[in-house]
Amino acid sequence: HLCVLGSAYTHTHTHPHTHPHVANMADTQLKRPIQTFGRKKTAVAVAHVKAAPAHVAIRPSRGTSIKVNGVPIHLLEPEGLRFKVYEPLLLIKMNDQDGSKYPEINNLDIRVRVSSGGHTSRLYAVRQAIAKSVLAYFQKFVDEESKNELKHILKRFDKSLVVADPRRTEPKKSVVPVPAPATRSLTVNLSWRWSFFSYRLP
Repeated sequence: HLCVLGSAYTHTHTHPHTHPHVANMADTQLKRPIQTFGRKKTAVAVAHVKAAPAHVAIRPSRGTSIKVNGVPIHLLEPEGLRFKVYEPLLLIKMNDQDGSKYPEINNLDIRVRVSSGGHTSRLYAVRQAIAKSVLAYFQKFVDEESKNELKHILKRFDKSLVVADPRRTEPKKSVVPVPAPATRSLTVNLSWRWSFFSYRLP
């Protein structure tokens, strides 16, 4: 059968003595997605990444496909912060202009589910989940050296791409009202006693 790597078509052959069940198990392992997490404040994003499926024998590379809660990445809201989600892939592309160093980045299928948090927190959680999913894919299916190179590129730009921010908003402290001291009544009482004693003095 034909296998596509990048934009070039290459032939791959199955060994004639390979048992079909063993071959199917290997294909299942390769197609099984890798799960990663991204967090920002109370927002949690779960990403599943795998190689994009080839439904036909000859399939040109169409780039990485990313959906968040079933919505394509280019339709995420708010629009003003949408570019933050693109940053992990853009950084890798900038360090691989001709696409020969990390060709696998052009053939990924990433699905993200995000919940809780506000709009901004959700986008940052999705951003981190995408970055960590790419690193996990390269670690498992490519090699450790490429994964370390990509991790260095991402951390050099923004450490929060691969490391979760542990900071959380502290809960508001309850304030118990304290009654004001009765200074006025004490002053009146003392002044009355002083006037009484000064009146009785000879």
